[in-house]
Order: sequence, then C-alpha cells, then structure tokens
Amino acid sequence: MNKINNTIAQELEIKESQVEAAVKLIDEGNTIPFIARYRKEATGGLSDETLRDLGERLTYLRNLEQRKEEVIKTIEEQGKLTDEIVKAVAISKTLAEVEDIYRPYKQKKKTRATVAKAKGLEPLAEIIIEQKETTPIEEIAKQYINIEKLSEEDQKNKDKVVKTTEEAIQGALDIIAENISDNSKYRKEIKRICYTYKKRRKNVTVHSRVNHSAD
Repeated sequence: MNKINNTIAQELEIKESQVEAAVKLIDEGNTIPFIARYRKEATGGLSDETLRDLGERLTYLRNLEQRKEEVIKTIEEQGKLTDEIVKAVAISKTLAEVEDIYRPYKQKKKTRATVAKAKGLEPLAEIIIEQKETTPIEEIAKQYINIEKLSEEDQKNKDKVVKTTEEAIQGALDIIAENISDNSKYRKEIKRICYTYKKRRKNVTVHSRVNHSAD
C-alpha cells in the first residue's frame, strides 16, 4: 500500500499523508464528493478534481498489483518462472506491459503457429530466424515434408500434413511471426514507434491546417 500511496503522491504532486488520509476515507466507503466537501481537514484541502484523479489511480494501481501477482503465480505453476520475468513484472508500470510479458505463457487457442508447431516445424523456424545456414532454405524445407510418413488417416488431416516446401516454409514463418508478436520487448518498441508516428502525423496535420488558414 505504501508503494501505491507514494506513486500517487508523486504523480499528483501532493503529500503522501494526504494520499493516505484520502485512501482511508475511500476504503471506509465515503464518496469522492463527500470527501471533497466534508473532509477537507482530513485530506489537507484536496480538491474534488484531485480526489477523483486519486481515486482512479488508486483503483488502477491496485488492479495492476493484483494482476502482477496473478501473472507471476500462473507462470510459476507452469514451471517457467525466471528471475528475469519476476524483475520485468515488478518494474512494469501499466497493465499492458504486464499482459505483454504474460502473453507467451497464456493458454493459446488454435492458431496457424500452433498448427505449424504440431507439424514439427519449429526447428525450421529457428534455422530461418538465425540466418546462419548457407544451404538454400527450399532444400532444408524438403526435410519437413511429412505426408509419406503419415498414416492414411493422418494424411486426411490438414493440421498434420506438410505436402510441399512452400507449406513448410510458410508454417515456419507463422511460428516466427507469433514469437515476435509474443515478445514483450518487441511489442513495447512497436507500440512506441506507432505512438510516435501517430503523434507526428497529428502535428503535421495541425501545422498544415494552420498554414492553410493563414493563406
């Protein structure tokens, strides 16, 4: 709780004692308008607007801490928890960051990548992503054509069959695409780039309108 109170105090540029008093009143069931009007002496005169911001951040940060605990517990139950994951979750400041970390460990529905993995195409995906092999990828992909190795029943199942080198390569690419999508560092960087791009476009549009008006 102290961590949350300290964060809110810094964000709103108020005293931590004011945050503690407001949080206590909120937890006792008092509404923001009531606190703002009748409990000014307890909160040090916090305004209605500041109290509303405080209440929103309190709810968000509490949910964030709860979600962090759930994610750590779930990954630990899978036997995949590492010190790196624990540290990454601990320093996450938003729910989106926590969900990006959890994404690779979330129980997935059937995707093209999960189908490709079931076909045994992960090693081919690793070869492609490493870019170390000098043999043409089409030649390597031939090794993953499996239709002749399957039973007649399995040959009818498209989720098990690799008929051509093109199918093998595409399946490997599907695995690579999902792995990149599940990487929290990549997702964070992509979001940053998209946000910067949108901000620049907005600024350019505003600048263009101003110039047009001036003309």
